[in-house]
Amino acid sequence: MARHAVILGGGQCKWGVREAHLMDLFQEAGKACLDDIPGLKPLDIDGLIVATSYSGRCSFQVNTAPVVAERLGLKPTSICTRVDVLCAGGSTGIILAKGLVESGNADIVMVAGGEKLFTPQKWEVFYSELASVDHDWEATHGMGLPPPFFSLTAQEHMMHYGTKKEDLAAVSVANYNYAADNPNAQMQKRLTLEEAMSAPPVVPPLTLYDCCPITDGAAACIITTDEIAKRYTDRPLVYLRGCAQVSLQSLSSNFCGEHLADWKHTRVAAEKAYKRAKVSPSDIKVAQTHDCFSISEVIEVEELGFCKKGEGGAFCSSGQILIGGKVPVNTDGGLLAVGHPFGATGIRQGIEIMKQLQGRARHQVKDADIGLTHNLSGANAEHTIVIYGREPVK
Repeated sequence: MARHAVILGGGQCKWGVREAHLMDLFQEAGKACLDDIPGLKPLDIDGLIVATSYSGRCSFQVNTAPVVAERLGLKPTSICTRVDVLCAGGSTGIILAKGLVESGNADIVMVAGGEKLFTPQKWEVFYSELASVDHDWEATHGMGLPPPFFSLTAQEHMMHYGTKKEDLAAVSVANYNYAADNPNAQMQKRLTLEEAMSAPPVVPPLTLYDCCPITDGAAACIITTDEIAKRYTDRPLVYLRGCAQVSLQSLSSNFCGEHLADWKHTRVAAEKAYKRAKVSPSDIKVAQTHDCFSISEVIEVEELGFCKKGEGGAFCSSGQILIGGKVPVNTDGGLLAVGHPFGATGIRQGIEIMKQLQGRARHQVKDADIGLTHNLSGANAEHTIVIYGREPVK
């Protein structure tokens, strides 16, 4: 009998600037996850995948998975490991957990991700982030810091497609206003278009609200099979229908003749994920895209097939990303406002889609039955997509 992977439950701690150690954040997220599944006990969990990239540098803690297991009272007997794919770490952990439970190599896997990124010395934060690109060939030249790279991307999209600053601001406004009602979000303020348009510049055309913040936080979810899930919940089951991860270029190749605003690897990942999930872009009722910068969401709605290439700006500013629009996007606030502790983001996205498909989201999309999460990682180096549904692939 085929085993179908589902996301059983999940939770996150409060994200933001936290006076806490990374392991404290994992403990808070683990408790929130278990609180979401009252019948599940720590010793029921036989696998643990931990997603974190900066634990060694910022928290002086390597070999994180066994430490997280100890802190959460877990005794993994099938898998206990760490993944490091920066921004895509959480989604990667979910993909790996899917494979483990569907193959029968594990039954119940917790995927936990988190980072402690904020330091009082701001230069240290950005200096550390240079470790996420090719250290020998890119970091030594100062390449890889996200704001300048995505500024160039925004400028190119504006030049080729006529995208306007107002289009970018519309993304920020939508996501901030979603997050204003999210108690776990880092940024909990409502935002007007006028405020977004007049915000201080970071790297033009990107201004303050176009950029995600530096975030401390963690999230955790449980991946198991549909049959096992029925022992623990009477909520609608949310299946992991299809996924894909694609890396076609590094930062260097982005600067060597590639079109900065043409994200082929997003399209390839989307095509693969749609095919495996047996759905099309028109089937997606709600999405979580990787809005590390407002321009990212503009390009992602294009490459994911929600609108035509070059029309992402108008798609966003015309309200198509809002509830009631064609595809509501980042309905909990996204990276721009909830924050972005790298390894935790894909998990947080998966939890929001799970809640949407179960009808218990804070900003609920009516009749949501198919949802999608998307991450880009590093300086646009790879793209990861997971498609969730109320029914398994048949």
